[in-house]
Amino acid sequence: MPCRGRPKSPRRVKCSPDVLYFKPRGVPLKELETVSLAIEELEALRLVDVEGMQQEEAAFSMGISRRAFWEDLQSARKKVALALTTGKAIEIAGGNYINTETE
Repeated sequence: MPCRGRPKSPRRVKCSPDVLYFKPRGVPLKELETVSLAIEELEALRLVDVEGMQQEEAAFSMGISRRAFWEDLQSARKKVALALTTGKAIEIAGGNYINTETE
């Protein structure tokens, strides 16, 4: 099925994680299903839930519209909740972003 609408613009991300996997204790990673969380989704979670930014301010920080930010944030929260409630691993990888950590 072809993509509809405009292509997703790259998000500006200031924080790259050192840890790229989280998993339930006592279960080998190879035995777990994995939920993939994009770097920009993690950044959305960090800005709002850790840094305490309002969505409008966080969207500006990432260089995207408030609606695009809200969609990233909702997607991230759903993935994390799914992994936590069903015992899946979380992989943090990929996405469409520009790392501004060094700027």
